[in-house]
Amino acid sequence: MRLTFGENVRMATSAVWTHRFRSLLTVLGIVIGITTVVTVASLLTGLRKGIVTFFEELGPNNVFVAKTSGDPNASRVPPKEQRRKAIEPEYAAIIQRFCPSVEEAGITLYIPTTVERSSMVVRVSGYETDNFFFSGSTSNMAAISPREMRLGRVYTAEEERRGARVAVIGANIAEALFPDGRALERTILVDGAEYRVIGVFEKAKGGFFGENGLDREVRIPLSTARVRYPQIDRFVITAKARPGLRQQAYEEIENILRRVRRTPAGGENDFNISTADQIIKQFDSVTGMVVLVSIAISALGLLVGGIGVMNIMLVSVTERTREIGVRKAIGARRGDIVAQFLIEAVTLTGAGGALGLIFAIAVTFLVSALVPSLPSEVPAWAVIAGFSVSVLVGLFFGTWPAVKASRLDPVEALRYE
Repeated sequence: MRLTFGENVRMATSAVWTHRFRSLLTVLGIVIGITTVVTVASLLTGLRKGIVTFFEELGPNNVFVAKTSGDPNASRVPPKEQRRKAIEPEYAAIIQRFCPSVEEAGITLYIPTTVERSSMVVRVSGYETDNFFFSGSTSNMAAISPREMRLGRVYTAEEERRGARVAVIGANIAEALFPDGRALERTILVDGAEYRVIGVFEKAKGGFFGENGLDREVRIPLSTARVRYPQIDRFVITAKARPGLRQQAYEEIENILRRVRRTPAGGENDFNISTADQIIKQFDSVTGMVVLVSIAISALGLLVGGIGVMNIMLVSVTERTREIGVRKAIGARRGDIVAQFLIEAVTLTGAGGALGLIFAIAVTFLVSALVPSLPSEVPAWAVIAGFSVSVLVGLFFGTWPAVKASRLDPVEALRYE
């Protein structure tokens, strides 16, 4: 007697459902393992998408030059990098003159807002906030890294030359200080100095953990910032490469800066030069380790679940010894018995995988709802991989019980009590 694939599936489903509580406990490890991997993958996928969008808005053709790696606002940097000479603002003119692949170069000065545990505050009458970052930049940064304006305009080259006390602020700062929406031509006070607001940036796209620091920016002309903070040397040069020549621009900038800074031949750069792609690759290397750790944790769950499946299938073989004997007595072959129990094992682990995916998707959407600043997106590859792995666990750990069932002697099986 041979059963079709559909009949085997119905029998397997019936067996799993008959002992549903036992089956749930058996595949609990698989549920936890699949939930862990898919949830982590979903959160990291959404986070990466936000970072890619962030750097696309900064300018995909841009090359960034700084004294140190990482966030120029960071207070802690590696000691080796801290000893480097500062990036001089004059480098921007040198790059623009001697690097044919560079279309334009701009300068940004990042001003620390926390000094010796004392935080700067930006305030207006009745409102203030210390959750902001402060920068001074050349007027051409508006063209090098263009951003949409919600209100007003950016400062002009003439305003920058004469050190005008004007500012362009991010959307979050505008909402915090001017809840009535009327920020233009109002005066803000930053670190004891007054600045007239001439523009408000539109909400920035992308960001880290769903938050874009540009929305908290207070930007003033570079010349104004240098007069106000002559001791600060956190300069970052942004060079816009000509279309299709970013790699060439990168190499030209690196070569010219090594010569200007008299870096020894064969020595490593005493400055940091990067592009958006390189920063994203660094992020991928970090998140890759997170994924590996989550896979290792989930592998333990899958191993426990797989052992549980093997155990429950061996119990099932013992409980259904007479049934196996009857089937073999009326003509079932070894392959038919193997197929029956393998399908049952796969159905069991497949159900566990499906439950894990449901929980993972639910957790992902719950996190998105509770923490809107933490983006998440369930990738199709994680869903496919998660379900496939759960099926493979059933095949692997169900093989021995299925083979054992197929080797039962029909006469002995019929005598089994």
